[in-house]
Amino acid sequence: MATNNINWKVLKDEKVVTQLGKELRRMRLERNLSQAEVAKRGGLDRTTVVKLEAGRAATLMTVVQVLRAMDRLEVLDGFHEEPQLTPYQVVEQQAKYLKKQRKRASRQKPEIVPPKPKSTW
Repeated sequence: MATNNINWKVLKDEKVVTQLGKELRRMRLERNLSQAEVAKRGGLDRTTVVKLEAGRAATLMTVVQVLRAMDRLEVLDGFHEEPQLTPYQVVEQQAKYLKKQRKRASRQKPEIVPPKPKSTW
């Protein structure tokens, strides 16, 4: 897998779109897929894939369809990050949890009572 050596922050928006198209083309070629195959799998016209790879504006839906067609949706993982709790928030949550815990008295062991003798009448 290639290392990320593109500094996306310094690129102008148009250049980002162009570079994204190049990256999608690279991914497609790594999987040995033609533009027509990707288009068919994604339910798109081949010219849409050509335009996308050329860096011409496309919708997010088109990008998702192309990524799905190439089985590369995992590249979207970077768009979602689980919030990380601060140490203070962890302590707060533990305190709330302990406060909600139901307090119970310990069970007393039952006294062993000898059985009553059977009645003789």
